[in-house]
Amino acid sequence: MSRSKRNTPKRGITTSETEKENKKNANRKLRRKVKIQVKKGEINLSRLREISNVWSFDKDGKMYLKDPSAKDLRK
Repeated sequence: MSRSKRNTPKRGITTSETEKENKKNANRKLRRKVKIQVKKGEINLSRLREISNVWSFDKDGKMYLKDPSAKDLRK
């Protein structure tokens, strides 16, 4: 894979590499809340967007790089 490179020059806005922990915690909260709702017999279950706010995660989305360097295009 020494010659692999990114086709689209996009990067995360902040310095955080991943949002794995944020996603893991959000899905845990969702599963716990849905489990309680199912036991109560509720029909309308919660959705992930109701539980967590993606804008509060470590990375605030991605941005397009206009003039990417060779380092930015490496995987």
